[in-house]
Amino acid sequence: MPNPADKTPASARWQIVSPSRLRPTLFARRKYWAHRFGVAPVLPMSRAEMEQLGWECCDVILVTGDAYVDHPSFGAALIGRVLEEQGFRVGIIAQPDWRSATGFACLGRPAFMFGVTAGNMDSMVNLFTAEKRVRSDDAYSPNAKPGLRPERAVTVYAQRCREAFPDVPVVIGGIEASLRRVAHYDYWSDKVRRSVLFDSKADLLVYGNGERQVVEIAHRLAMGEPVAAITDVRGTAFALSAKTPRPGEINCTTVSGRRAYNGQVIRLPSFEAVAEDPVLYAHASRILHLESNPGNARTLLQRHDNRDLWVNPPALPLTTAELDAVYDLPFSRRPHPSYGGSRIPAYEMIKCSISIMRGCFGGCTFCSLTEHEGRIIQSRSPESVLREIASVREKTPGFTGVISDLGGPTANMYRLACKNPLIEAACRRLSCVFPGICPNLDTNHGPLIDLYRQARQAQGVKKVTIGSGVRHDLALASPAYVEELVRHHVGGYLKVAPEHSESGPLDKMCKPGIAAFDEFRVLFERFSRQAGKEQYLIPYFIAAHPGATLRDMLELALWCKRNRFRPDQVQAFLPTPMALATAMYHTGKNPLRRLRRRGGEEVCVACGEKERRLHKAFLRYHDPENWALLRAALLHLGRPDLIGHGQNCLVPPDHQTMRGIRPALNKPRSTHRRH
Repeated sequence: MPNPADKTPASARWQIVSPSRLRPTLFARRKYWAHRFGVAPVLPMSRAEMEQLGWECCDVILVTGDAYVDHPSFGAALIGRVLEEQGFRVGIIAQPDWRSATGFACLGRPAFMFGVTAGNMDSMVNLFTAEKRVRSDDAYSPNAKPGLRPERAVTVYAQRCREAFPDVPVVIGGIEASLRRVAHYDYWSDKVRRSVLFDSKADLLVYGNGERQVVEIAHRLAMGEPVAAITDVRGTAFALSAKTPRPGEINCTTVSGRRAYNGQVIRLPSFEAVAEDPVLYAHASRILHLESNPGNARTLLQRHDNRDLWVNPPALPLTTAELDAVYDLPFSRRPHPSYGGSRIPAYEMIKCSISIMRGCFGGCTFCSLTEHEGRIIQSRSPESVLREIASVREKTPGFTGVISDLGGPTANMYRLACKNPLIEAACRRLSCVFPGICPNLDTNHGPLIDLYRQARQAQGVKKVTIGSGVRHDLALASPAYVEELVRHHVGGYLKVAPEHSESGPLDKMCKPGIAAFDEFRVLFERFSRQAGKEQYLIPYFIAAHPGATLRDMLELALWCKRNRFRPDQVQAFLPTPMALATAMYHTGKNPLRRLRRRGGEEVCVACGEKERRLHKAFLRYHDPENWALLRAALLHLGRPDLIGHGQNCLVPPDHQTMRGIRPALNKPRSTHRRH
C-alpha cells in the first residue's frame, strides 16, 4: 500500500521494463516508520548526536574510509541520504581506528545492517603511487593527514564490524568492492586475489552505483527477511552455500526486475584456474566486460575453493527523474561539524562543482570507472542542475560566483545515448566510440550547450568552467559545442586526454588516433582567437601502458617536442583491479579480441621498475634528471642523432656519450613477462 504522505504522482511510481512487466521506481516504496523523526542536519557520527535526534539506535550504519562530507560527490553521504529519505535512521563511522573493533561499536548495534565502503577511491590507489611508493598525503582526510585508513579497507572494516556485532548483516560496496567483486589481479601484491566478498566475510557485495540495491536490501531486512535469502537483487554478489537457493530454484519471472531477463548463467574459470593460467585470466576478464550491459547481461558464477560466487546482472540505470530526486536530497554540502576548521582537499576541489551525469561509453581499457558506473549515460534534468547551482550559492562557504565544473566521468557525454533503445539493450560493444563513433550513437551536443547557457545565466553565477576532461573525438561531431566551450567555459586551460601519439598503444587503450586531437586543437585555437582569449590545451599522456614499446615512447616524446608540449605531470599506467588494460599487463594477452591458447595476440608490457621509469622519462624529456637515462636509451635504439644541441635533438650531449661510451642498459622486453 503506498504511503499517504508520499506526494509522488502515481504515474511516476512505476517504470516499464518490458511491455508486460513493471518495476517500482527508486522512491516508490512505503517509507520505514522512522521517517517520523524527520531529516537530520547531518548524519550523526556520535551517540550524543543520535540522542539530539531522539534516536535510540541506528537502522543502518555506514563505515567509510573517507572523512564524512555531506555532499553528493561523497558516496557514503549520498547513500546515507538516500536511505534517510526512505525513512531509515543512518549513522556514519568515518575513518575509524581499525586496529580493534572498539571504534566500530561507537554508535551501538545497528538494527538492520552495516554498510562498508573504502571511500571514493580504492584504498590501495589512495595509499600508494603507481611506483608502489607510500603517498605522503590523503586528499580525503582532514588536513590531508595520511594513515587514517588501512590497506584493503573494505576487508578490514567488514571484519571489524563482524567482530563488534557478529549477528548484524554486513554489506560491502563502493568502488573498491565493485572492482574486486570477482577474482582479480592485484598490482600491489603482484598476484591474483579472491573476490573481496570472501576475504571480507561479508554477507552481500553491492557493485556499481548502489542506490537501487541498498534501498531494496534495507527494506527487505526491515521486513524481517534474512540476509541469506536476499539473492535476487541486481547489482549484487553473494557466496552460495547449502542454505542459499540454488540457481534452478530462483524465480526468474518476477515483475520487480530483480533477476536476469533470460535466467542464463555463465560460469567463469575458477579462482584457482585464473590464478595459475594467464590465458584463462584474460578470458575471464573478456567475459566479465562483455556481460556488463544491464539490458542483456547474464548471471556469472565463479568457483572459489569449495564455494561458488554468484554475481547477479548489473542494476538498471537510474532514470532522469530518479537521478534528480537523489541530487535534490537535503545535503548540507559541508564537512561534518566535528572536523572544525580542518581542510579536506577533496572537498575543496569539488565543493563548487556539479555532477550532471553518470557513466561513460568510452570504454578506455585503463579506466575502471566504466566497470563501476556502467556504459549507459544517466543524465539529470536542467532544472535539477539549476536547483543545485542555487544550493551551491546558498550553502557553500566562500562561494565567489564561479562553478568549477559541470561534468562527470566525461565532460561532454550529457544526454548522449543510442538512437534505438532496443539496439542499446542488445549491444555488447565495449566502446561506442572506438574504433570509430558508432552510427547508432546520438552525438547531439545541443542539450549540453543549452545547459551551459542556462547555468552561466543563473542568479549569482559569474562564470562556469569545465573541469572534467573533454572527449575530443566526440566534440568534433559538434563544432558549435567546441565554440561554446572555448568562448565561455575555459578557465585559461582545458584538459584533454589524447594519451599517446602511436597507434599501437592507442589501440590497446581504445582511444582515437592523434589526428583527432590535432583537429580538435585547430578548432580550440581558432575559437580562442575569435574570442580574443589566450587559452591553452593541457594534453594528458600515459607512460608504460600495455602495448607501448620503447620506440613508441620515443615517437611520443618527439611529437611533444614538435608541438611544444612539456608535460609537467606524467601519469604512469596504474593496473587497477578489473580493468582490461590490467588484464593485458598481467597476462600479456589482448582480451579485446578472442583468446587462443596458441597463436593469440601478445601484448608488450613494461612491468619492471626500470622499464616503467624509462617510459616515463621519455615524456619528461626536458627534465635534466632524465637526460643520462635517455642518452643511454637513444644509443640503444640506434638514434644517436637525437643527442645534441640541434633543433631536432631530444636531449643535449655529455662528454662521455660523445666519446662513444655506451652505458649499460637492459633491453626492455618486447613480450609479456614470464609467469
